[in-house]
Formats: sequence, C-alpha cells, structure tokens
Amino acid sequence: MLNRKTRNFVVLIVAGLVFVSCSGSSDSSTTESVVESTDASVEATTTSTIPVVRAPLTGAQAPDETVIGRPAMVVKIDNHPKARPQWGLNQADIVFEENVEQLTRFAAVFQSQGSDPVGPIRSGRLQDIDLLASLNGPLFVWSGGNSKVTAEIRKSTMIDLSHSAANEAGGFRRESSRVAPHNLVAETSKLWTLAPADAKPPVPQFEYRADGETVPTDAKPSGAVKISMDGVDVMWEWSPENLTFVRSQDDKPHVDVEDVRINAANVVVMSVVYGKSGSSPVAKTLGSGEVWVYTAGVLIQGSWERTDPLKPYVFKDTKGVAIKLTPGRTWVEVIRAKSAVHVPAGIDTASVPYP
Repeated sequence: MLNRKTRNFVVLIVAGLVFVSCSGSSDSSTTESVVESTDASVEATTTSTIPVVRAPLTGAQAPDETVIGRPAMVVKIDNHPKARPQWGLNQADIVFEENVEQLTRFAAVFQSQGSDPVGPIRSGRLQDIDLLASLNGPLFVWSGGNSKVTAEIRKSTMIDLSHSAANEAGGFRRESSRVAPHNLVAETSKLWTLAPADAKPPVPQFEYRADGETVPTDAKPSGAVKISMDGVDVMWEWSPENLTFVRSQDDKPHVDVEDVRINAANVVVMSVVYGKSGSSPVAKTLGSGEVWVYTAGVLIQGSWERTDPLKPYVFKDTKGVAIKLTPGRTWVEVIRAKSAVHVPAGIDTASVPYP
C-alpha cells in the first residue's frame, strides 16, 4: 500500500504526463494547420499573381514572352495559281486579303510567331500604306514596286525591307521548285534582326472576348461565307470539329506547303470602296462601311469605322456595341460592296451561288 506522500507524487507524475501528451498533440495539430494554411496561401498568391501574357495581335497567350516587344512584320504574299501553296499563311497573326489586278494578294502580319521560309513574296501597292498604318511602324517585306509606289512606301511609317533593301541579310532567295516571279522567299527570323533599334511592338488591332465570355445571343449561327474577290472565289466554312473557320479557293480546299488547310479563329469581311491608281485597285480603308464578323461559329453584323490611319479599325454591331473576337488568328477580307453572301448553318454551301 502506498503511503499518502507516495500517492501524491504518483498523481503529480501522471497529471504531468497527461498535460505533456495533450500539449504535444495540440502543438502538432496547430503546426500542421499553420503549414497547411501557409501552403494554401502561397498557392493562392502564386496563382493570382502570375498574369497571362497575351500577344497583341491575337489576344491569345503568347508562345514566348521574349517576342512580345518586337515589331509587327508584314509580308506581301502572292496568290497567283503558280505561287500556291504558300509558306506562312497559317503562322501569321493577321492576314489581309486585298484585290489587286484581276487577282488577290495577302498582307500577312507576323508578330507572335514567324515562318522560315515565308512567301512567295510579291510587290506592294498604294493601298497597303493606309491599310497597315495602325500596326505602329511595321517592317514591310515586299519584292518592290513601280517608282510611285516605292516612293510612297518609303515616305510612309512602314520600315522598308524590300528585296533590294534586305537581300541576303533577310534570307531572300529564289526557291528552285517554283518559277519566277512566283518563287521569291525570305526568312522572318533573319528579317526581324534588321529592325531599327527604336522599333516598337504593335498595339492590339481588335477587341477579344474574355475567358468564359459568350457571343451575343442574337448572333446568327454560321455555316459559311462565300465571297467573290477579283479573279478568285473564296469560301470560309465553320468547322465544328476543329472550332475554326477553314478556307477554300475556287471550290477547292486552300492548303499551305505542309498540306494543312488554311484556317482562322476569326474572319472579318469588311466592305470598302475601291478606287484606282493606273491599273491597280486602291482600297479606301479610311471612313466607314459594313462589316460581317465571323467568330465562334456565328455571324455578327455591324459597321467598321476609322478616321485616323494610325489607329485600329473599330467594329460595332447594329446596336452600337463593340464586336469582340475569339482570341487567335484573324483573316480580314477587304471586299467590294455586295460581293459576299452569308450561308446559314445547316444549308448546303453548294446550293448557294457566289454573289
């Protein structure tokens, strides 16, 4: 039997052990809780403080942050039958298709990515000056032009990187598998090294929908748009499988040198007035006119406006609300008035004639 003094000592020891055990358990759970809370806080902070870097001409995440500060580069690409298939059309952020002499030509705008090689490269036109001025002094890659065009382009805000100006330093060469004059190519990676030290990146040319933002409820589901350009019939069809618009020329799929169908997230059909300089059409891209914007499988109708060539086009729907595009690559069809027809979803495109 324990005496009174011994019993009291044992009670003290047991109580102490219980206290230590409880205290240790409490400290451990508190520590774990603090660690978990800290980890969650760090994770939340990390997630919320790393912004997505978006390319200015696509509104999509930039493939490489180092390219964001470089200038836009416009390459005049041939669309003569002997120039097809082309290099670089599926790598350009924006492509303008413009009427020239009984045919069309592309002004392919590169910034977020390039194309080695790119082409076939052809001559510039007077209409390029206003059409491209909002790109903030872009590098202009072309094969040359007549004396009037050459003088005006050199006086413009564009940086002349013609065949004669850039030559081998820009990677210009004749492609042996093609015939002249439809065989001149260059390399965008080399051409960018020729940019002036003070060259600046372009400002965004369009407004884009935010993640999760939907198209207007009154937009029209689209099957295709058929366009009669000078010397070529163009069709853009919505591909639900690929969630993009795909291009045809003269009712044949238009593909690049990699045999990939020419495609775009957005197709802007912009009606303009065409004047003339000699035998060359001149698109008047200052003022206003009708615009059809094809995006996310729908058509949004409205108007375009532009009073200053150094500022981007403004697109608004029939209610006066800014039209927003899908982040990604965009084609702009610079058409004559009344030369496009909308094909609603579910209608056989072959049953709808070109206008």
